[in-house]
Amino acid sequence: MLEDRYGNKLSTASQPARDAYVDGVDRFLESQHGAEAAFRRAVAEDEAFAVAHVGVARSRLTMNDRPEAAAAISLARDASKNSSPREAAHVEAIGQLVDGNGPTAYKLIRAHVVDHPRDVMIAQTCTSVFGLIGFSGRAGREAEQLAYTTQLAPAYGDDWWFLGMHAFAQGEIGQLESARETIERSLKANPRSAQSAHVSAHIHYEAGENDTGFRYLKDWWKDYDPGGALHGHISWHIALWLLGRGESDEAWQIIDDHCKPGGSVGPPLNILSDTVAFLQRASLAGIDVPQARWREISDYAANLFPNAGIAFGDVHAALAHCMAGNDAAFNQLTEKAVGPAAEIVKPIWRAFHAFADRDWDGVESHLAQAMAGHERIGGSRAQRDLLEFTLVYALRQQGKDTQAERMIAMRRPRQGELVAG
Repeated sequence: MLEDRYGNKLSTASQPARDAYVDGVDRFLESQHGAEAAFRRAVAEDEAFAVAHVGVARSRLTMNDRPEAAAAISLARDASKNSSPREAAHVEAIGQLVDGNGPTAYKLIRAHVVDHPRDVMIAQTCTSVFGLIGFSGRAGREAEQLAYTTQLAPAYGDDWWFLGMHAFAQGEIGQLESARETIERSLKANPRSAQSAHVSAHIHYEAGENDTGFRYLKDWWKDYDPGGALHGHISWHIALWLLGRGESDEAWQIIDDHCKPGGSVGPPLNILSDTVAFLQRASLAGIDVPQARWREISDYAANLFPNAGIAFGDVHAALAHCMAGNDAAFNQLTEKAVGPAAEIVKPIWRAFHAFADRDWDGVESHLAQAMAGHERIGGSRAQRDLLEFTLVYALRQQGKDTQAERMIAMRRPRQGELVAG
């Protein structure tokens, strides 16, 4: 019986289908262009290849295309009737995720990796800050993320994908030296993994190595296919570092060409959060951001994320609507906070509304309610600096410079040079 690169037996007798599937998995894990096309080649070779249909579904789900993801999962479920028990369980776990049953999917996935830890497309769902743990809304989810990757470690050894995800978990919890050693091993094994290059950038950022991180990432990025899932987000990292270096013209060009709606072909959630975060960071740096830019991303959010449901998207969409003066979209989004992080999302919504009104005391009082638990909205520490820096800005606008400096020193000392003045 044919196997994938991780030793999992596959219910296909077609070598071309197997090879296309393996290619799709590697590209998916690397965030390189062509993963979905590879999965589609696999099912073209063998339409009864259930986990290859799942690969198509995962690719469509990443792009917020639930109808196409559901269609692919339906084909996978039909095909899984003749698959192995592992593959059938693989299909059902992701099927629950596509169906919108996140908690059920999570339970199935955590049980599945106990018996099949090297079923990598299942194991992957709970890694990174955008995974099921990262977006769980639970307190302590950063520690939970590291516990999860540590559990997987014996099964993966020196696998480049695993090392990249383990390094990310280490870095987000502050274990920077361990994270640095881990990511170097990952990149040595596969220097073209966009996921690992991205993690390396985060580790440089958390260590305050902004010049080193900028030079590394910009050099790596120049050969990255714009169709890769992380291309827009990696571009955002580069643009933020350029902004911090005072090279705002080049930073805006990168945002326009690679990050904002119409510039990036990446996941819509990244397009929303990266564009909003850059506009806000530019505003905090004293740059007059044209209303047209805020209106563009507000309209995008209203179209693709009109209602609350994903905490990380909800806070970015709310900021866009507030700054654009799009009251209708803001009111629809904030009609009801839902999900496990709802009590953290609500004061952030109010803080952003106060920010747009230049009510600095309101920004301070509302954000203060969220700061102790803002990890629960998801995203990386670097992304949540949007909240840290907005609060610092509000403090300084009130003349509370000593309090602002104390906050930086206590919470984000290595990012002091990037904090709004």
